[in-house]
Amino acid sequence: MAGTALAVQYRFYAAQVVGARRVGTSTIRVTFGGDDLAAFAGGGRDQSVSLFLPHPGQPEPVLPTAEGEDWFGAYRALDPAIRAVMRSYTIREQRPERAEVDIDFVSHGDTGPASRWANRAVAGDRVVLLGPAVADNRSVCFQPPDDTELVLLVADETALPAVGGILDWLPAGTRVRAWIEVPDAGDIQPLPGDARAEVRWIVRGATPPGSAPLVDAVRAARLPSGTPYAWVAGESSMVRGVRRHLVNERGIDRRRVTFAGYWRRGASEDALRAER
Repeated sequence: MAGTALAVQYRFYAAQVVGARRVGTSTIRVTFGGDDLAAFAGGGRDQSVSLFLPHPGQPEPVLPTAEGEDWFGAYRALDPAIRAVMRSYTIREQRPERAEVDIDFVSHGDTGPASRWANRAVAGDRVVLLGPAVADNRSVCFQPPDDTELVLLVADETALPAVGGILDWLPAGTRVRAWIEVPDAGDIQPLPGDARAEVRWIVRGATPPGSAPLVDAVRAARLPSGTPYAWVAGESSMVRGVRRHLVNERGIDRRRVTFAGYWRRGASEDALRAER
């Protein structure tokens, strides 16, 4: 599948694990490399990809041989017990000079195929990424208007890698206010960058994800003046609550609020794809 032209903006990349390490109580960072990734044209920020993982016992992900725009139909036609596990992730960091990308996995034991795979990942494990062939692609959602004077970032742990990528990308001196919810204090991590970022960490603990703490923290915040642009991502109900607050209570133009439900409590990614 490597090199197959899906469309002008995307292609498949064969890759393998270079290394894996814990970067927080709940987070595993896996580094992928391979010759194919020298052509990976990531746009930075919240660049997302589809990651294809093998089932236990398979040496590599099983994907259809069909090319072109109908690849997804051919993929869906394969036996679910055999076809590759497909999950969406954000690139945490890209190193083109080494043909490497990092993806952070939220670890929750063996309760999901991606978490199970990440907990056992070792150098040489093979995967396939469906990612950008051009840097200017529609999978980069963080698009602040030129007149933005203040960036607002709201995320849970699933969107933390995207926040890191955004802060890496923002020009020096950009004013940023960020609220990030994580399960454990051990998940708080450095977020380097040249932006003037004030980050508030909310440790969820035993509180269920998608509950009130993150929405309440944003609601209680006093924002500085300036034309804002907001980016909100994570559990769907949290995202809806924050967006409603920013638009209805703060009066921010809805066109200046980018929002993405990365997941929904109680539903797998496969179930969400089936709904769509």
